[in-house]
Amino acid sequence: MTRIAPLFISLALAAGVLVPTAARADRIKDLASLAAKRTNQLIGYGLVVGLQGTGDGADVSFTAQSMKTMLSRMGVAMEGALADFETAATAGKMDIKNVAAVMVTAELPGFAKPGQKIDITVSAIGKASNLRGGTLLLSSLRGVDGEVYALAQGSLTATGIDASAAGSKVVIGVPTSSRVPGGATVERVVDSPFASAEQLMINVRQGDFTTTTAIVNAINSRFGEGVAQAVDSVSVAVRAPQDTSQRVAFMSMVENLEVQPGEPPARVVVNARTGTVVISRNVRVTAAAVSHGTISVAISATNEVSQPNPLAGGQTVGVQNAEVAVNEPKNPMFMFQPGVDLRQIVDAVNQVGASPSALIAILEALKSAGSLRAELLII
Repeated sequence: MTRIAPLFISLALAAGVLVPTAARADRIKDLASLAAKRTNQLIGYGLVVGLQGTGDGADVSFTAQSMKTMLSRMGVAMEGALADFETAATAGKMDIKNVAAVMVTAELPGFAKPGQKIDITVSAIGKASNLRGGTLLLSSLRGVDGEVYALAQGSLTATGIDASAAGSKVVIGVPTSSRVPGGATVERVVDSPFASAEQLMINVRQGDFTTTTAIVNAINSRFGEGVAQAVDSVSVAVRAPQDTSQRVAFMSMVENLEVQPGEPPARVVVNARTGTVVISRNVRVTAAAVSHGTISVAISATNEVSQPNPLAGGQTVGVQNAEVAVNEPKNPMFMFQPGVDLRQIVDAVNQVGASPSALIAILEALKSAGSLRAELLII
């Protein structure tokens, strides 16, 4: 069986279990973020043109509608046989294989100002099979309030590959989606309470009362009692100067203060698809005995031909000899003593020689038995 010692020894070393090290403080900026600096999601609809026959075609009606609307706004007269662009496309008189309807999404950073560039993601929503080589036409990106906050346009560089020939097809990656760095320009400022609020809120990324208390103590020790006040396990309210420039300098000093964060809760994370198991350093188990083993049954058949005695008038017939073997590996049972830590768990599992999939089964059984003192997350 595949042994898992290298993986778990590396995890234990990273957690500081096998090699004792001095506790190291972290900066507040690495543990928390300013609430006024939150990001905002943007979304928009657009058209990608210039494709090499991999677009939506005439089967997607809203692509034809979008083309008609766009051409009309640009002053292109839709007369004669093309009076109804959508009808012409649907009837087969026009096949727009070089055009694809797409959704454009982006994340607007906090404090973003007009003129700054942000990254966008372009995803096909019709029957387009590949966006490689296309160009996104000018598209507006709106927030949840319906206002336009950015404009997107530019050439796409899809990393996926979609090739087919003689009935064979090869797809690598996702050719119907593309991320364009700096593909949109910010046009509107999002209102922020940073300059006017009496108190600034700092939110801890992983809510913990110990970490929040450590942040409050660090700020009050540096700037005086009452400057920072804990709201809950996530938020800390900080009184900041009213002058904007002084407020910026004050927050610069606050976010560079070093604190000792609290230990995270005991947790075991299991990825059932890949067999990856991550165990935090605080995992403990109560007294438990575990035996792991599998029973394998092997059946082998041998075809032979009987040779009868000719003088007795016998006939030659085929004979099948079957042999059944049952193999039950005698893996030893190992016992967890009360309060064992990560290193002892790894050593015990290695004695059995369990594979990652077998370790997942062992951890689930320990959790069901009530012996695993940790949160078991299966993703």
